[in-house]
Amino acid sequence: MSEVLILAQESGMTDTGLAAIAGALVYGLAAIGPGVGIGMVFSSAIQAIARQPEMAGQTRATMFIGFALIEALALIGFVLSFILQGAGG
Repeated sequence: MSEVLILAQESGMTDTGLAAIAGALVYGLAAIGPGVGIGMVFSSAIQAIARQPEMAGQTRATMFIGFALIEALALIGFVLSFILQGAGG
């Protein structure tokens, strides 16, 4: 591990650059969960509407509430990536 740190120091890598990489990784990883969750919410809603078309209005309302809550997780990850970049530089 120390060899990697020595190479990083010799190549001129800075804390600012490492913070930018960390921020990108945080947001990339934070977007995976909401992406899967949104897919599951819409998939389940489509199946529910196909099975009971008379409940489409209530299913759609519940779907959008679930979508908004899941999307909030992606926004939290986005903000966290900026916080990490600010802390590193």
